[in-house]
Amino acid sequence: MEQLSFFPEAGQSAGLPTELLEYHAGIFEEKAGYALMDKLIKETPWTQKVVKMYDKQVLTPRLSAWYADAETYDYTSLSKSTPNLWTPELLMIKAIVEPLAGVKFNSVLLNYYRDGNDSVTWHSDNEKALGTHPTIASVTFGQVRSFDIRN
Repeated sequence: MEQLSFFPEAGQSAGLPTELLEYHAGIFEEKAGYALMDKLIKETPWTQKVVKMYDKQVLTPRLSAWYADAETYDYTSLSKSTPNLWTPELLMIKAIVEPLAGVKFNSVLLNYYRDGNDSVTWHSDNEKALGTHPTIASVTFGQVRSFDIRN
């Protein structure tokens, strides 16, 4: 399976068709972006999920928080989950991202990678609730990290 890298240069799409991937640099001014990141880090009710891997219970190597519209959703094989409700900061990010994506989003999963040891494994955003062709938006604040895509 081919591994593609998502380069931080505007206009590069890692060889994927442009209808599959868009990159928008500089959506937030640097100072405002850092202020927003600091506020999210301090005020988000972070949790570290326990997942089953190879018949063992392990902690995910990152902190997460899930926000959504006032409904209950199925999320990543968890039984019904009640999300946190949108904060003013997340609603502001949502209002900026939705016109760029051309999609109305109903939820956001925040991931906090505390240092170079935190990560996320290969995965697909293929939850049934997302439909057959889900659209995701990834907004990154802080340290540059690789964003790899497999096709």
